[in-house]
Amino acid sequence: MLIHESPLTRKLSAFVALSGDDLETLARFHQRRRTFQAGHELIHEGGKHQSAFILAEGWACSYKMLPDGERQIVDFQVPGDFLGLRSVLFRATDHSVEAVTRIEASEVLASDIFDGFATAPRLATAILWAASRDEAMVVEHLVSIGRRSADERMAHLLLELGARLMLVGTGDKTGFDCPLTQYHLADALGLSAVHVNRVLRHLREEGLVTFQKGRVDFNDLPGLTRLADFDLDYLDQDGPLLR
Repeated sequence: MLIHESPLTRKLSAFVALSGDDLETLARFHQRRRTFQAGHELIHEGGKHQSAFILAEGWACSYKMLPDGERQIVDFQVPGDFLGLRSVLFRATDHSVEAVTRIEASEVLASDIFDGFATAPRLATAILWAASRDEAMVVEHLVSIGRRSADERMAHLLLELGARLMLVGTGDKTGFDCPLTQYHLADALGLSAVHVNRVLRHLREEGLVTFQKGRVDFNDLPGLTRLADFDLDYLDQDGPLLR
């Protein structure tokens, strides 16, 4: 895939109009392309001197394990996302990242990022935007677990994933292909797998959304949006602010 067509370029272009120099720097970020199978742990919590990755194909999740063996999924990563960006900046990584599906990702070293920031400051600003956007999503996830009902949590997450995938060209307003299991959703939303099943059935029976056979179909997008009180502003992807 040409660098100007990559998911990361599509994503960063929502904030800044990338120059030729920016694209050359991004191309260097993609030099070490690797393939990982589903279930592979790319980044381990507590590890030191680990690499980051740019996800090109497939899905991953970032999570923390609790002492009792329970897992809290912090977020799902889709093409165009960084995996473990903090792992190259922190002395010890504060979370783990696992491949949900077979994925292709480019390994990025700390030196790659620092050199890129020095030579392409507009690109550095775009990556700071992407990191800030990730933080905004985590805030919304915290609100969901703390204050939204189970139906609202599910609706909000599916709408967010749909919007993120639309940005990188792998989803549209009708829905998107989704490899997540009910156990993934349970670990992300603070619900049991049984409760997740009930919620999805209720949303389907209400004619709002159907999640079956690896596909999310938005049957009533306005209605689902009202249920979740979903506002796209926090994703900040309406077009370049820097040109």
